[in-house]
Order: sequence, then C-alpha cells, then structure tokens
Amino acid sequence: MTESGSDKHEVAEAPPLVVDLDGTLLRSDLLYESLFLLARQRPLDLLRLPFWLLRGRAHFKREIARRVMPDAASLPYRQDLLDDLRAQHAAGRRLVLATAADAAPAQAVADALGLFETVYASDGRCNLSGERKRERLVAAYGVGGYDYAGNAHRDLPVWAAARRAVVAGASSRLAARVAERVPVERRFDDGSAVGAYVEAMRPLHWSKNALLLVPLLLAGPDHFAASLPAALLGFLAFGLCASSVYLLNDLFDLPYDRRHPQKKTRALASGRVGIGGAVLALLLLLGAAFGIGSLLSAGFAAVLALYYVNTLAYSLRGKEWPIVDVAMLAAGYMLRVMAGAVAIGMAPPPWLLALCLLLFFSLALIKRYAEMVIMASVSRTKVHGYLVQDRDLLMVLGITGGYLAVLVLALYLNSNALHPGAPAPAGWAICALLLGWVSYLWLVTHRGRMNHDPVVFALRDPASLVLLLAMAGCAVFGL
Repeated sequence: MTESGSDKHEVAEAPPLVVDLDGTLLRSDLLYESLFLLARQRPLDLLRLPFWLLRGRAHFKREIARRVMPDAASLPYRQDLLDDLRAQHAAGRRLVLATAADAAPAQAVADALGLFETVYASDGRCNLSGERKRERLVAAYGVGGYDYAGNAHRDLPVWAAARRAVVAGASSRLAARVAERVPVERRFDDGSAVGAYVEAMRPLHWSKNALLLVPLLLAGPDHFAASLPAALLGFLAFGLCASSVYLLNDLFDLPYDRRHPQKKTRALASGRVGIGGAVLALLLLLGAAFGIGSLLSAGFAAVLALYYVNTLAYSLRGKEWPIVDVAMLAAGYMLRVMAGAVAIGMAPPPWLLALCLLLFFSLALIKRYAEMVIMASVSRTKVHGYLVQDRDLLMVLGITGGYLAVLVLALYLNSNALHPGAPAPAGWAICALLLGWVSYLWLVTHRGRMNHDPVVFALRDPASLVLLLAMAGCAVFGL
C-alpha cells in the first residue's frame, strides 16, 4: 500500500520507535543462541558459566559474547514486524534498538539490518532490562517521548513511560495489561505454537523405531502375544527419546540449518519454536522416555542410555567427522534393534545387528550425499566435514554397504537358521527386493531427487513403498 505525502510526514515527525530485540524483533533470544554456539564450538567454556554468572548477568553475557557471535544475517527475525520497520524507516521515522543483549551481538544485528540510528544494550556492567531500560530511554527521550515495541512482562515499565505501545509475540493477557498503561498501536501475533512443537518433535520419524519390533517378529507366534506390551512400551520410550534428540540436534544445528535451503524452514531454525521452550520440551520428553524404560528393565534403560549418549556425541562433535558420522548414525539404528530384543528378554541375533549396521550405514551415506548435492547448488563446498569432490566415494561406500547387508541376509537364510532344509523361496524374494530397494534409493539420490531424510522419503515415495510392502508381505506370509 502506497503512503501519501501527509502520511509520510506524520511518520517522520513521530517520536522515535524503540524496538526490543529478544522475542520481539527476533523470534529467538541472543543469549540462548550464544549458549548453544558456545557448547558447540567451545564446550569446555561451559564450566566457566557459573563463575561468570556470579558477577552478574551483564558480565555473563559479555564473557559469552567475547567467545562466540551468532550470525546476525541468518537469525530468525519476525518478518511482519521487520517489514513494518522498514516501511517506517523509508518514511523517515527514527528507529532505536534497545535490548538486554550484550552490545556486541546487538550492534551486529543493527549493522546487518541498517535500520537503527542508535543502539542501547548491556555493556558488561549494566544489564539493560526492565527499569534500567526505562531509565535509559526516559533520560534520552523523556516520559512519553518514544514509542516502544516489546514482548515480555519485563517490558511493562518501559511501556508505561512510552507514548504508544507495539506488542509483538505476547499473550493476549499481557497485551491487555499493556493496554491498561498505554495505548496499543499495533500487535504482531505468533498464533498457536502447538503445531510447531509437534513438527519439531518429528513424529513421522518415529517410524524408524519400528526396528524395535523386529525381534518380536523373530520370536515366533508362541511368544508374540506375551511380549507385545513390552515391545510397544519400548517403542514409545524410544519415540520420546528420539524426539528429545531431534530437538537437541536442531538446537546445536541452528546456524547450519538457517543457511540450508530447506532446513531453514524447520520450527526451531525459523523461530516458530523458541529455544527456551525447546529445552523444556526435550527435558520432559527425555524424562518420560527413561521413566518408561526403567519400568521395562535395567538392561533396556542401559541400551536407551547408550543410544542417547551416541546421539549426543553425534550432535556435539561426531557429525563433523567424515565416515565416523555415518557409522554413529548406523549404530543408532542397530541399538534400536538391540533394545527391542532386550525389551522382550531375547538375545539380539548377531546376523540381524550386522544387517542393520550395514543397511543403515548405506542409508546414512544417502543422507550425506543428498545434503552435498543440495548445498553444492548454493555454492557451498563443504558439508559436515565432507568436500563436494567426496560424493563419488560416498556413493561407492554406500552402495557397497547396502549390498553387503543383502549378502548378510542371504547367508543367514542359507544357514538353515529359520527352518530345517532349504531356505524358503520368500526369503530369497526378500533378498531380491532388498537389493532392488537399495539400488532404487541410490539411483534417486544420484539424480538429485532425495530431498528428505531417506527413511522419510522411503515411506512417502510410491515405488519405495511398494518394495517395502512386498518385503513385509514375504516376511509375514512366506517364512
């Protein structure tokens, strides 16, 4: 909508609009962003956090800012508010950034946006929040000499001294409290976050935990009914644990995901789920997972803990080590099978663990190869420790791992371990179908069509689904 000359004059003559940063202009919090960067880049410095905090929040933020700096260009800004600020800036209005964040990252944001004539921020001694922010703004502009855009209860004193209020990302209850103190000029709402939290938990990826049910199918019909409840509880425990891991992994991967053409729309990377809320959610999920796991058995809880440690190590450092990263991913799938066996009191078959390790080593390499194809399209030459020229090698290793998994299955079938006599024809059919499935996934990946996690792709792609259902039918009705 085009503004008239009188409208532009009115905007230009209005008092400065002071904008809060964390939770207002940003859908995130710079302190939380910096803490996860610190954990990723300088984990030993986490031991110093309590000592920094003893000297005050401003000192705490300053010490972190000296060590890590979030990428201001890729942070999740509240786009509707940002568009409004740009329009007001273009019309000549003075914009001011006032935040409790440390001055260094706050100035980086101001430089990246090019909208703010002044930046007020914490300086290592004064934590510019609440009453202190109000005092600074009143000293600069007087009571009623500025408009203020904020989002939190700590902003109430600042709003109370403003001429008008802009409320961004706040609850209706808080907006009503603001309106009792000062006229509310505009609101920018987030809407319901429930869907975003569900998305961040990735319930579709719970399908990977169906591997826990494989030992149940091998236990035979005599044990199926008695063991089913324990297997289903194990499935639930791993699902909850996996969701907590996905949240944690996304927290550590925020800078990378925001530069990724597709992952930047994830709930955490886009700011639709806040970092604080994600941390609380992952702790609740993890507590529920281990609560269920301890009910099953100490052995199951131990395997669940091993799975979590493996995944945590992958998130912190493992994903940056070529080949080791895919081995850790494959080990995570193998641990699911082991947990399923332990849950029903069965010794995990070595051939099954070997098959899972090899097959999911191949699928993990598909994931890396697909990421390299995508990132090469945006002129990046390195992905998780791999170089673009490594793609051919990854394909060779991945196809070899997948075919070796088929060989392990064939050797097991030929060992007469299932039935006396010759292997069932359905067993050989499964081998052929598995060989075709692995080949098909790699063909799709090589053509640049693998735009999702390979397991998710396998459950959505029609051809892949036909092959998987055919294998399942052979296993259920033919063996």
